[in-house]
Amino acid sequence: MKTRIALISLLAATALALSACAPAEPDLNPSGGDTATGDDTSLADIQAAGEIVIGTEGTYKPFTFHEDGTGELTGYDVEIIQAVADKLGVEATFEETQWDAIFAGLDAGRFNLIANQVSINEDRLAKYDFSDPYTVSPGVVIVAADNTDITSLADLDGKTTAQSLSSNWYTLAEDNGATVEPVEGWAQSIALLEQGRIDATLNDKLTYLDYVTSKPDAASKLKVVAETEDPSTNAFVVAKGSTTLVDAINAALEELRADGTLAEISEKYFGEDVSQ
Repeated sequence: MKTRIALISLLAATALALSACAPAEPDLNPSGGDTATGDDTSLADIQAAGEIVIGTEGTYKPFTFHEDGTGELTGYDVEIIQAVADKLGVEATFEETQWDAIFAGLDAGRFNLIANQVSINEDRLAKYDFSDPYTVSPGVVIVAADNTDITSLADLDGKTTAQSLSSNWYTLAEDNGATVEPVEGWAQSIALLEQGRIDATLNDKLTYLDYVTSKPDAASKLKVVAETEDPSTNAFVVAKGSTTLVDAINAALEELRADGTLAEISEKYFGEDVSQ
């Protein structure tokens, strides 16, 4: 009996010693959750499928729209993401949806990416990953071509502008001493300026460039005299954690910037490079 107990004790001690020498099991979930995090496969999944599915409005000219309302989908954002897809070696497939549903579509996995002039802000950065910007647009002060009184934001003091009540341009004009006439949007404000009923209007530079590109005669009647120092930046949006996809998109954008493609697309739609 004593011999049997001694043998059991020896075996237990040996097992304990061996377990102490064995390598530790790898931590499959260093974040502390119940399941392993795994690797980011966002780029690999797209390359395996041979396509990148893109959410866009299709009704937002000149960024994403159908020529004459029924033609093929085109626009600034559309052409840039198509060029990026070419660099990634996949086909660009577009899923058109309303703006109000576009983020929900990304959340639900209906598409891999949003290309729709999405501006980068803190709230969105907390929920999504963004590529490097492909549109950079400051605010601008627009006046009549023969105006010599206004050359800066400070010169708006005592002058009259027209702005949408809910826009940040309304606040900026007021902060610089302007008397602001409320309007419904860009069309009204620019009409008042062209009629000589106001001294200036403030808006996004892209809006101004699109206007004078589509109405060449307006370029001789208007001019930009000042720009804000904090431009808005717009980029492609993907699901949070899609690091490999973001890196690949950024590399593609860098190549397209270096070879002049981004500048060429910009000039086609806006008459100048708005990509940087």
